[in-house]
Amino acid sequence: MNKNQPPGSSVGQQQINIELPPEQAEGTYSNLAIITHSPAEFVIDFTRIVPGIPKAKVYSRIIMTPQHAKSFLKALEENIQKYEAQHGEIKLTQGSNQGRSFGFQPPQSESK
Repeated sequence: MNKNQPPGSSVGQQQINIELPPEQAEGTYSNLAIITHSPAEFVIDFTRIVPGIPKAKVYSRIIMTPQHAKSFLKALEENIQKYEAQHGEIKLTQGSNQGRSFGFQPPQSESK
């Protein structure tokens, strides 16, 4: 890659063939992601919370460098913009802390 080439530019990029095994093709549903980091890596645990079950299981753990985590963030932002341009704004539920909370939210108990 040319050092003067802007990131994301397609000039001179190598094509990569990606294999998707059948057992991975179905995907895994997650409604909660727990993100931790160290100076060397970001760890994202994808879990699923089910109402009435107090324990959540990690279904997938992704570990990446800080540089890849930031590239992933930028790619996700770009794809959300494209999605919203085609399908409309994605609404966040009230109390979601401006998108910082991810996953099933149990009903708030009303004080009487």
